[in-house]
Amino acid sequence: MITELLVFLFRFLILILVQVVVLNNVQFSGFINPFVYIMFIMMLPVRMPKTFLLLAAFITGLVVDVFSNTMGMHAAACVFMAYVRPSVLRIMAPRDGYETESSPSAKELGFTWFLIYAATLTFVHHFILFYIEVFRFSEFFTTLLRILLSSVATLLTIMISQYLFGKPINEK
Repeated sequence: MITELLVFLFRFLILILVQVVVLNNVQFSGFINPFVYIMFIMMLPVRMPKTFLLLAAFITGLVVDVFSNTMGMHAAACVFMAYVRPSVLRIMAPRDGYETESSPSAKELGFTWFLIYAATLTFVHHFILFYIEVFRFSEFFTTLLRILLSSVATLLTIMISQYLFGKPINEK
């Protein structure tokens, strides 16, 4: 229990540090912004109580907001992503269900499963984040392009980190 908590805390600190020190300073032509910190929320245990999940998402987003000067946009997007996460997990549940203490990862559930799971939650997060940022539908298609390009960049970063820092990946 304590070691799992330390692993989550370490993952939180590393992902936030990478986001605020490196990725917040990377922007490709104003359209592509990778947000790897959302992987922390994605990889929380499947059976985590919803209250703790939403609280962890809020704190994660708020920390990024403080360092990014974005006034709650990341917190709102993270909380919404955490809110839909149980539904996404329910829809994507394996036939035998999830193991009691499992965390969604490419190692645990396979590369393809994790890719679809991460793509879904990444798109949801980016959709909320970028439309809160723009806050008008007159730039609908421009914002949609930003969402898609940033989602691909974020997903690529998340999948590379799963491959590099995780244990060997199962193909299920």
